Order: sequence, then C-alpha cells, then structure tokens
Amino acid sequence: MNTPGLPPAANRQLAEIAATLLRIETLDTRHSDRLDFHDLAVWCIRAALEAAWLAGAASQKGNRT
Repeated sequence: MNTPGLPPAANRQLAEIAATLLRIETLDTRHSDRLDFHDLAVWCIRAALEAAWLAGAASQKGNRT
C-alpha cells in the first residue's frame, strides 16, 4: 500500500503496524475477499490506531526546528 502523499517511510511504518498488531500480511489490494477483508478485535484496531498516532506525533516532533 503506497498511499499518495505519504512518504515511503510512513508507508513502511503503516505496513509494519498492520503486520505486527493486526496480523495483516500486506496492505496491498489483492482483489480477493478472503485476502482483502479481515475480522479484527476492536482492541487490536485501537492498538494499531494508537501506534500510528504515536508514530505521526514522533515524526512531527522530529521535524520541529
């Protein structure tokens, strides 16, 4: 999943969060319901969203001059 507008490092970090916290192998569309749709517990989704938010906050902190 390469989201336009996101730097490559951000796409890599999102893929890592998906793999480690959501157990999703790839964020690329594979045109298969079995591969593209996932049942996830809300606490897993919350953990992934928190990780993404913290990664964004950390990147902003690093960009301040």
